[in-house]
Amino acid sequence: MESNPNYIAINKESWNAKTAHHLKSDFYDVEGFMQGQSSLNSIELDLLGDLKGKTVLHLQCHFGQDSLSLSRLGAEVTGVDLSDVAIYNARQIAEQLELDATFICCDIYDLPKHLTEKFDVVFTSYGTIGWLPDLEQWGAVVSQFLKPGGKFVMVEFHPVVWMFSDDFSHIQYRYFNSGPIIETESGTYADRSASITPQNVTWNHALSEVFQGLIQNGLEIGAMEEYDYSPYNCFENTVEFEPKKYRIQTLGDKIPMVYSIVAQKKAR
Repeated sequence: MESNPNYIAINKESWNAKTAHHLKSDFYDVEGFMQGQSSLNSIELDLLGDLKGKTVLHLQCHFGQDSLSLSRLGAEVTGVDLSDVAIYNARQIAEQLELDATFICCDIYDLPKHLTEKFDVVFTSYGTIGWLPDLEQWGAVVSQFLKPGGKFVMVEFHPVVWMFSDDFSHIQYRYFNSGPIIETESGTYADRSASITPQNVTWNHALSEVFQGLIQNGLEIGAMEEYDYSPYNCFENTVEFEPKKYRIQTLGDKIPMVYSIVAQKKAR
């Protein structure tokens, strides 16, 4: 499959630029988080269940809010992200809150070079796999770091959403993976007025690609659900029809916007 040899460097630069704006944004509400608010949504909380005393690996954790929210629930958390600016801030926030969490800065495909531990739970959520070219290799990373019988929990934006133009006026992209999508963004989803124009390299992944990436690496799918809303107001032309539930104004409840998967690593 065609790939972009510079995608890691390009995306790292993009996320480093975005992080500085995200830390100050209303979207992430760092002040509220520091005062005790959780950044997790009911979708993932219900799927994760009781985490007290469990080890959790959080893939593509950004600047650590969800990781530290998991830590507040009693989990022993390790967060991983490509952006060194994000990881630096994750560590700073953890120190200020006196929360015990470990953060690793690397591309997740390289994680086996940085970590040997096995985890009870591997978690990833909202806008993660689109930054990865190869989901079979991604599934291998998930599987490698799960204990036998361990649980993988994923909540992600639905691939149907990524077919649309930014304003959701028309279908612009293929549902299936056709290789890298290279684009320049104006601002960021958390602050559209941010004075940055990052270049991004992303990939669209069909649900079948996601499932195969997990199944081929020894994971058994236990549950899958689709949701007709987003818990985040991160798209254009949205309407909040219930608190913290957003839909595209012109599409209403007609399209799936988020899906979740729970899988278990087969005990060998």
